[in-house]
Amino acid sequence: MENALLEAHGLHKRFGALEAVRNVSLSLRPGEVLAFLGKNGAGKTTTVKILSSLLLPDRGEVRLLGKDPFKDPWALRHLGAVLEGNRNVYWRLTPLENLVYFGVARGLCLASARKRALALLEEYGLLEKAQVEVRHLSRGMQQKLALLQALIHDPEVLLLDEPTLGLDVETALLVQEKVRALARAGKALLLTTHQLEVAEALADRVAIIHRGEVVLVEDKERLLARFAGNHYVLELESSPPPAVLARLRALGVEGEGPFLFRGDGEALWQVLEALRPLPLRRVARAEADLLEVFLKVVGHA
Repeated sequence: MENALLEAHGLHKRFGALEAVRNVSLSLRPGEVLAFLGKNGAGKTTTVKILSSLLLPDRGEVRLLGKDPFKDPWALRHLGAVLEGNRNVYWRLTPLENLVYFGVARGLCLASARKRALALLEEYGLLEKAQVEVRHLSRGMQQKLALLQALIHDPEVLLLDEPTLGLDVETALLVQEKVRALARAGKALLLTTHQLEVAEALADRVAIIHRGEVVLVEDKERLLARFAGNHYVLELESSPPPAVLARLRALGVEGEGPFLFRGDGEALWQVLEALRPLPLRRVARAEADLLEVFLKVVGHA
């Protein structure tokens, strides 16, 4: 894809008899969040590990800013990753020590790594805990630190595997806002999560993987509009009399108020005619949510 910062083409990975990933192709563009969704065991984490060069694919290729990270490991300076679980940082080091270590390991000089580490710790509300061993921090603080280790070298591409899992509401909202800010700053982000409300709030595009194979990739807004289809919500100022309600039922209107109608624009006019002269509060196209889309897609895949 033109202008993609990260591209994967035809990835395959087998573990014994299990084909964990089959012909997976993805791309990430600057300034976008791609929600990468799937059931447990669908192949999400295996794909993320391949994209982050922790796992070698059996077939296929990865390009990070045009370079093959398996042949040119220095290309990984453009990548940051938060993997699922709580071992993204060293527990017997402090947050400051962790960030300086990862910064130097990824090409920063010691002074620059320390300066950036202190700035990130202050920005994310961890400066007071800078000298406390990570094992003594709360889960939320550990998760924020995991994100900071991915950001310490200011990479263009971020892979975030369940970054809000197990967080309290306040910390989860903070992480979501930081993800939005990173996208606005031009970063390309891949987000995997089982929290579909988080994916819906953050994603620009959605990819769904099922049984090791990507079965859908589409812009989020277009996807939700497509699955909403010709569904309309109607709200009246008051309950309709029995005769009007009977006419609505004959036209296929469901619910007790607000009412739901499935049909095209011409059929909707018949419903509106049946309601005259009752005052209407609202007529609007119904919206699908990402949970509904996900269940329909994996149910039919």
